[in-house]
Amino acid sequence: MKYQMFLFVVSLILCVSCSGDNAAIQLINEVPTETSTGSGYFEYSGYAPFGKKQMRIYYYIPKSVAVDTQIVFGFHGNGRDARNLRNELIAKADQHSFVVIVPEFSYENFPGGDAYNLGNVFVDGDNPSLSTLNPETEWSFSVVEPLFDFITQRMSNATSKYHIIGHSAGGQFAHRFLLFKPNARYDKVVASAPGWYTCPDLSVPFPYGFERSPLENLALESLFQKNLLIQVGSMDTNTGGSLRHNSFADAQGLTRLDRAQYFFNKASEMAAASNLDFKWELYIIEGANHDFTGVSQHAADLIFN
Repeated sequence: MKYQMFLFVVSLILCVSCSGDNAAIQLINEVPTETSTGSGYFEYSGYAPFGKKQMRIYYYIPKSVAVDTQIVFGFHGNGRDARNLRNELIAKADQHSFVVIVPEFSYENFPGGDAYNLGNVFVDGDNPSLSTLNPETEWSFSVVEPLFDFITQRMSNATSKYHIIGHSAGGQFAHRFLLFKPNARYDKVVASAPGWYTCPDLSVPFPYGFERSPLENLALESLFQKNLLIQVGSMDTNTGGSLRHNSFADAQGLTRLDRAQYFFNKASEMAAASNLDFKWELYIIEGANHDFTGVSQHAADLIFN
């Protein structure tokens, strides 16, 4: 009788563990290969920042995967919820046929906003100086390109570029990645509802502008040719919570909606003043708030529609 009860409990646990995609995917810990499909994660240590600590990478591979299937990197918010962001993109990955890769920038390995939102470019991103500028190999931004090579090699994927979706703190990471890594192999970058921005303004100090940072030497003509898509919900108007407020941040507006419009308009005006082509786009999602549910799916549609 005890043995039968034991078998029942084990069977019940297995059923619960395997019911629904969200639970089952936690059981699959393996690096994807050219024959892999479905959800999983693996521990990755092939990156320079923070020594030899491992970084968890969540992924989803649609059944329609082929040698030329496109790859989308997702960058999570300040909750560091990589798994949930990956899950949110699964339906769109099936619809549009793309591979989802979501690195987990854990608090342990990437503590605070300096190490994640600001890319670990400076020891203290709010007080930049030449003496506290980190080597580029130690930037958190420097994780992405080697990871792209690792994924494509393991999956025998022949795509030469990737797309990016970053929401909230991930939107901060995404748009600054585009700024600090102008030669990286990204195609379309969706910065979704960042709390605030690093604006292309040489009169404003980093992290709110380009002054006192390597961005002072950035070629604006090339920058404005990037496929940067800024999106924000029309209801993303909360001024509280973790939203940063100081004289520099509030100069961009008091809400994420205001700040998205400020960032886009500032760049557009700068491009017009210098007679430069401008490819950036701004999308305001009617009725959407700051919740990444639905907004992340909208970002995928922007890339593939």
